[in-house]
Amino acid sequence: MNEQQRNYVLHTVEERGVRLIRLWFTDVLGVLKSFAISPAELENALEDGMTFDGSSIDGFSRVQESDVLAIPDATTFEVLPWGDGKAAEARVFCDIHNLDYTPFDGDPRQVLRRNLMRARKHGFDFFVAPDMEFFYVAPPKKGQAPELLDEAGFFDLTTNDVSSNLRKQTIRTLEAMSIPVEYAFHEDAPSQHEIDLRHTDALTMADSIMTFRLIVKEVAAAQGVHATFMPKPLEGVQGSGMHTHLSLFRGEENAFYDENDAYNLSDVAKKFIAGLLVHAAEITAVTNQTVNSYKRLVPGFEAPVHISWARNNRSGLIRVPIPKKGNALATRIEYRSPDAACNPYLAFSLMLAAGLKGIEEGYELPAEADANLFELNDVQLSKLGIEQLPQSLSEALKVMEKSELVADALGDRLFEWFLRNKRREWREYKTHVSAFELDRYLRAL
Repeated sequence: MNEQQRNYVLHTVEERGVRLIRLWFTDVLGVLKSFAISPAELENALEDGMTFDGSSIDGFSRVQESDVLAIPDATTFEVLPWGDGKAAEARVFCDIHNLDYTPFDGDPRQVLRRNLMRARKHGFDFFVAPDMEFFYVAPPKKGQAPELLDEAGFFDLTTNDVSSNLRKQTIRTLEAMSIPVEYAFHEDAPSQHEIDLRHTDALTMADSIMTFRLIVKEVAAAQGVHATFMPKPLEGVQGSGMHTHLSLFRGEENAFYDENDAYNLSDVAKKFIAGLLVHAAEITAVTNQTVNSYKRLVPGFEAPVHISWARNNRSGLIRVPIPKKGNALATRIEYRSPDAACNPYLAFSLMLAAGLKGIEEGYELPAEADANLFELNDVQLSKLGIEQLPQSLSEALKVMEKSELVADALGDRLFEWFLRNKRREWREYKTHVSAFELDRYLRAL
């Protein structure tokens, strides 16, 4: 650990009167976990880590190998902008290690670190910028449809409603936590909103997404509102995605940019896109990890269904935005299938692994699919060689379990546990009798 960072943390805790430091990490599914220590324990935690029982965390350890170490990453230390007003609290993200200080292979943050190291061996740094979509609704009542807070649409200016004020307060809180925001606006569906985070390296962004989801919910709850990142909470309108902008840099140079190419895409960018297209179906169970995710990935609601790429075509999986004034640094690709219910550490790991595979193996980029793919039938799509993303969690898991790329990127422990957990979710879903089935069949059959 950098001595200067360590001293900054200890000095800030003393100067700001921080009385509680929360150690954050995630389980395999991306659920934020935490335990708190006092300032008296902080110096020891920064030096040696804090032991806890990993067998109590989903996907971590078996009972017979339970203890693991949480080692704080001092670069992620932030004083929390909320509390009871009497004593400040802070948080710091942790890397999980075995007791011998080797990286713990069940830790999603360590998985992303490992994949980023692979990119660096090629000379690349991986940058990410997500568009975070979510809904504000009244506090949910079990078995009832969500109660919306507004009837506004895309980019509507709603100045006095609770949603607009929540969005503004959320942005202030994010900035207080050193998470810069690029855009914020009302999305297309009623009560749906979007906040876009400014691009940064993938590990920092994964931490930011975990913080973002908590802040959105905390700010909403303080006003008696529920914020949800459920991919498809409403029938008949678009769901919430996490369109993810990706780029590789070599130092200060954007490795995706080539001024001599008609699209300004470098050979590296084209092979990276090709890698994502080839392996898209294999990584979908992780980028879209819930049963509900596949209610969003259907034609007609702006979410991608087809494995294709194009410039400014929102019906395909990968869009290549045209940067303003040919800005070399802004050249990037947008991967449109993920939703914010995913584990960002694992999702970023697999997007990177798929793109790097394309670079390493020299994949050829297929032709641009610039038509509206939602208007084409299956025969027309087949002639164009365009396949579909998996249409259910079950289908996505069947593709994933055969994927060497996913197994290698996640590691055996996470790969096997994820499949096992999600197969159980699918079995539970299959036995559920929905309101749709009762309404359609109970009287008619």
